[in-house]
Amino acid sequence: MPNLTKAKILLYDIETMANESYTWGIWEQDVLYVKRPWYIISFAYKWLGEGGIKSYSLPYFPHYKKDKKNDKELCRELWKLFDEADIIVAHNGSAFDSKKSVAKFLQHGFKPPTPYQVIDTLTIAKRYFKFDSNRLDSLAQYLGVGKKINTGGFQLWLDCAVHDKPEAWRKMDRYNRHDVKLLEEVYYKFRPYITNHPNLNLINRVVDNCPNCGGVLQKRGFRVTRVGRYQRFQCQSCAAWSSKSLKGIVR
Repeated sequence: MPNLTKAKILLYDIETMANESYTWGIWEQDVLYVKRPWYIISFAYKWLGEGGIKSYSLPYFPHYKKDKKNDKELCRELWKLFDEADIIVAHNGSAFDSKKSVAKFLQHGFKPPTPYQVIDTLTIAKRYFKFDSNRLDSLAQYLGVGKKINTGGFQLWLDCAVHDKPEAWRKMDRYNRHDVKLLEEVYYKFRPYITNHPNLNLINRVVDNCPNCGGVLQKRGFRVTRVGRYQRFQCQSCAAWSSKSLKGIVR
């Protein structure tokens, strides 16, 4: 589905390695000492309505042979995407992907990227619907757009970050990219229901298009409130509803 606006909408997913730490036991233990904190091992992304899905992982960078846990250059590439985006989309992005990414930007001394808005498909799932599970895999299957690749569990992360197996890195790359594919499909399904979606008309400096996707609007009667009467529209591309007052598009 093409992007009908000039807005730069980034869909992305990061994969991190767990903390390396010491405990006295193996079940519900307090961490005694963190030997090596978490770091980002890969991310995948695409621009909404553009091209294919791209990805970066630690072995892509020249310094990897010297320091296999240094994610600075990987995070620099992610920072560039954040800096370019008007909107970033991720599943659990508000609580995890976005905050983890920004924490790394801070650690590596990068300046704050250009301000952007966040769309979190996990938050949307919880706010507007009642699914049995809000996990990306479950949502994708429920909506009929696919399912996650089976990684085999944490062993894949060990095979990448500890054992440095090329085959594991290739599988991680496929897994990461596929998650972005599912994210895009779920976002498209959710988009017409998101009443607080960032208003793309304001970003694109237009008035009469769909505020959710930029598509063509069709008049569909009126919306009446206690204080006024509004022309109601439905988008002919994504089917989202909106209404227009004398001041422009309103929710």
